[in-house]
Parts: sequence; C-alpha cells; structure tokens
Amino acid sequence: MARSLLCRGVGVFQLSRAVPQLSAARYCSHTEPEPLTVRQQSSGIRRIILNNPKKRNALSLSMLESLRENILTDADCDDLRVIVISAKGPVFSSGHDLKELTSSQGREHHTKVFNTCTEVMTLIQDVPVPVIAMVNGVATAAGCQLVASCDIVVATEKSTFATPGVNVGLFCSTPAVAIGRAVPRKVAMEMLFTGTPISAHDALLHGLISKVVPEERLEEETLAIAQRVCQASRPVVALGKATFQRQMAQGRDAAYATASKVMVDNLAMRDGQEGIRAFIEKRKPVWSYNAARTHD
Repeated sequence: MARSLLCRGVGVFQLSRAVPQLSAARYCSHTEPEPLTVRQQSSGIRRIILNNPKKRNALSLSMLESLRENILTDADCDDLRVIVISAKGPVFSSGHDLKELTSSQGREHHTKVFNTCTEVMTLIQDVPVPVIAMVNGVATAAGCQLVASCDIVVATEKSTFATPGVNVGLFCSTPAVAIGRAVPRKVAMEMLFTGTPISAHDALLHGLISKVVPEERLEEETLAIAQRVCQASRPVVALGKATFQRQMAQGRDAAYATASKVMVDNLAMRDGQEGIRAFIEKRKPVWSYNAARTHD
C-alpha cells in the first residue's frame, strides 16, 4: 500500500484503492525506456508530465495506471499542496489508444480500460489538493475529459478541445460526464454530436478552462496559481475542495445545509482560528497545517 497511508492527512481523502509499488514513472517496455509519465515535486508543487508524444500522449491503460500512481503517491502528506498535469509535445492528449479498443482485445480488457479511466478522473476530483491542467496543444476525447476533470485549467491560445469520437463510431460517452458538468448542455451536445474542435477562447467562454495565456507565459502563469495555492492552509483547502464537490451534486437547500455545517467545522479548526486572529491582528497567518480542532 502506498506510503501516503502513513503520512499525516486531513481526514478528507480516504485512500482506499489497492496500489502497487509506486514509482516516479512507469516505463513503456524494455525496448522503449522513455517513461510514460514523469513525476517531479518541489516546494509543495507536484508536476506530472504526460511523456509519450510519439503516440500523442494517448491515454492507454498503461498511461492511465501511471497517471493514477503519480497522483496517489503520498497524496496525504503535508508537503504536497497542489498537482500540475502537463504534457510533452504538441498534443496534450488524444484520448484513448484505439488499438486497445478493437474486438481482438475483448470485452474484459475494454471494461478495464474504462474503469481505470473513470478511477483516474474521479481521483483528480477526490484527491485533497487542487489539480491544475497546463495545456499547450490539442486535447481530444478522453484527453478533453482529463482537462474537464481538473480543478483549474490554464491553456495557451493555440490549444483546442474536441470530442470527435462520433466520427469514428465511438461516441464520447465517458468524456461527456466531465464535459457536461463543465460547460452548458447545448455546448456539450454540439461538441459531442459533431466532434468539431473549439478554440481556447471558446473553451474559456463556456467554462471548460480557467485562463488563456500566450505560449511563452504558460508555465509562469500556471506556476503562479500553484504557488498561490501553496500559501494557503492545506487542511482548509482540502476541506473546501471536498465540500465544493459534494454540494455541487446536491439541490440548493441541501447544498446550503452542507456548506453551512462545513463553515462551522472550518471555524473549529486550528488554522481557521489562526487565520481570523491574523486578520484582526493585521499580520500574516502562521499555518499549523493540522486539521486539529480548537473547540467543538
């Protein structure tokens, strides 16, 4: 089981998945030593790079498993504050590897591919730190689903987004789950029924991404957001992210009931009270990074 079970967490994210021995990267094969993903971490920021540009960073089963490992590794440790997912090459991700989806692979393999993909997409939303997508290029099908699943998305002006599965006889039903929750229904349906790409500016207009920047400023702008996240209390951010996801699935009244209770719980946290004291005393807060309560 991953070492994250041994790290001090915040009680929001429960790592219940059985995970194999984790490593910084998963290798393609003995004859292809380039890792499918590369994981780097510094100053609270974990960078995960999709590293298979020759295959347009396709979300093959191996790529999905590698991405899952990279996200799960020490996910509950205090020194992880934010995750940034990016890609090498002109394509962020072209979606599933269609060679894995032929009849010769069989229904059992197909089921494993989509179950693993679903696990990765939900994991991005369940992990207790924000996940930022840094996009510089094309994101299609499950690649667009990956973008839509992230909490924040910064993209270059040349980036495009599409769900072209309908054009090859495989409707993008699983990408539609994430995309349909990120953009207006009519926009999602046009993307799904036609497969026509939308520009970064249209993606911003419709809410699929957060920010459009020139290519030369992509990393600077993305890391600026990540660094800002790192300045906040991790337990408070984790509580806020989990609550946001929960209340978005509820009706208005239930959502307010959920959020009101969490606000009270937040006030009982050590960092909640430290932040208020720091504001009153006109100083910077000194976070404990501890989810302990100061009162009931």
